Amino acid sequence: MTLDDFIALQETEDVPAAAEPLFQRKYQRAVPDFPHHVVASYSSAQGVSPLVCYIHFTDCGDILLGGGACVDDRVLRQMSVAERDLIRAAGGIYQHALRWSVQHFAPRFGAIFGYCGDALAERIDRAVGFQSTMHDHLLVYWTRNEDARRRRQMIEKANSFAPF
Repeated sequence: MTLDDFIALQETEDVPAAAEPLFQRKYQRAVPDFPHHVVASYSSAQGVSPLVCYIHFTDCGDILLGGGACVDDRVLRQMSVAERDLIRAAGGIYQHALRWSVQHFAPRFGAIFGYCGDALAERIDRAVGFQSTMHDHLLVYWTRNEDARRRRQMIEKANSFAPF
């Protein structure tokens, strides 16, 4: 068995209905109503596919801003021990979804940024390949080999939206 046997990852342009209560529970606000939405759904043995992870990304032309990630621990508890073991081996469902997301978006953007004030989320972001910038809480995943001047420009552009 692999994660792909029971976790489906996809980008969608529309806010998934199941993301709203999950996002509200974590952030006490509405899910952003603009793209990009990445969802991880769990295909259970009972044939239902509840949302287990949601991440929002904002297109800013040459860069992408990632934020608003949330995991539904109630869905994780519904999984079998073997399924949870596979998720744990992948670094967790957020790490699995974030790794998929950066690979998915890399061809379209020069850099993907995250604004992170949570120690656990930051550890996961770094495990995926995000790096520090000169700004507190602003992390970057470089998708291309840009020169130092261009990197500074992209970092400053992302920082102008912080916090996101």
